Amino acid sequence: MQSSFIARNPSVLWFLLALSAFTVLVSLLSEAGGSALISTSFLKTLGKTLCLCLVAIAMDVVWGYCGILSLGHFAFFGIGGYAIGMWLMYERTAEIVTTSLDSNILPPTPDEITDAIGSQIFGVVGSNDFPLIWAFSHSLTLQLLAVVLVPGLLALVFGWLAFRSRVTGVYLSILTQAMTLALSLHFFQNDTGLRGNNGLSGLQNIPGLEGVPQATVSLWFFWASAFALGAGYVLFSWVVSGKLGSVIRAIRDDETRVRFLGYHVESYKLFVFTLTAMVAGIAGALYYPQAGIINPAEIAPIASIYLAVWVAIGGRGRLYGAVIGAAVVSLMSSWFTGGSAPDINLGVYVIKWTDWWLVLLGLTFVAVTLFFPKGIGGLFDLLPRRKGDTK
Repeated sequence: MQSSFIARNPSVLWFLLALSAFTVLVSLLSEAGGSALISTSFLKTLGKTLCLCLVAIAMDVVWGYCGILSLGHFAFFGIGGYAIGMWLMYERTAEIVTTSLDSNILPPTPDEITDAIGSQIFGVVGSNDFPLIWAFSHSLTLQLLAVVLVPGLLALVFGWLAFRSRVTGVYLSILTQAMTLALSLHFFQNDTGLRGNNGLSGLQNIPGLEGVPQATVSLWFFWASAFALGAGYVLFSWVVSGKLGSVIRAIRDDETRVRFLGYHVESYKLFVFTLTAMVAGIAGALYYPQAGIINPAEIAPIASIYLAVWVAIGGRGRLYGAVIGAAVVSLMSSWFTGGSAPDINLGVYVIKWTDWWLVLLGLTFVAVTLFFPKGIGGLFDLLPRRKGDTK
């Protein structure tokens, strides 16, 4: 008799229970929940952390399970943020412009409204014309589709070209990093239509919700982020289980042998690469309205390297490990770089954690690699062994 999905993946149920309990607890302690023990700014930090956990799971599937060390998955995360950010900026600016022009004696024409919106958005880069990529920025439905389809299409094209050429290992990692660098440098240019280095700002101002307190809006985004993380965990647990998961792991361990057994390895790798890119785009679309701003620096290659570090620290090849790694490093980063961590006075030198955080992160990565190769999540493997030792 074939066991159920939950029976084969008990971590799914435990993860969903833990996530639900965490969501309820944070909601009750938030300002919108009434107790105000958790500030709105920290609530946004927790919501953003959940989004980072989701993209970390995607990275774990493509690297920890399929063996593709992608150093470009944060680019898909950023593209999702840009896609929703374009709609947020357009709609918010349209409301401001329309309100301003309503005071005119003569009602404004549609062209005048469009020109005024363009001037407000692109005036910072010396333009008032809408680029072609903003053609659907007025439509929430189309931009939501772009959140998923644009990262997916980019991953599909890039993956097809790379996998059909059988580029593997470090060479594939270099190619993904080169793709990210090229995309980042392109976005830095003012003529790309994405406001160059200025990026898209004011994304926390949700059109139509001007009368809703930020505490409430932040709680809604926190709930959406928690739901997306739970759904993503279930989805990827299904992907890495059963026959599909066995083939994916076999490709990681011995790609040549899997190919000799008759499996079309490139199709499996392309499926995983594209699916994880699409989920990364969804995570980015939820992250940046909580961050309030996105610029090309967010998709620089270093961001994807950080993503790999999170997964390695948490324990690659186990989905909950990716969540642990992303959550721990993200929250520690906020604490150390936000000025909350006290400086250490050594007499001749003062350690300021805002300057030394990356050094600490690097040392942690090295320590985990040397002494805990399975990451923090690997510590759970010790529990059954201890029980067995007591028998």
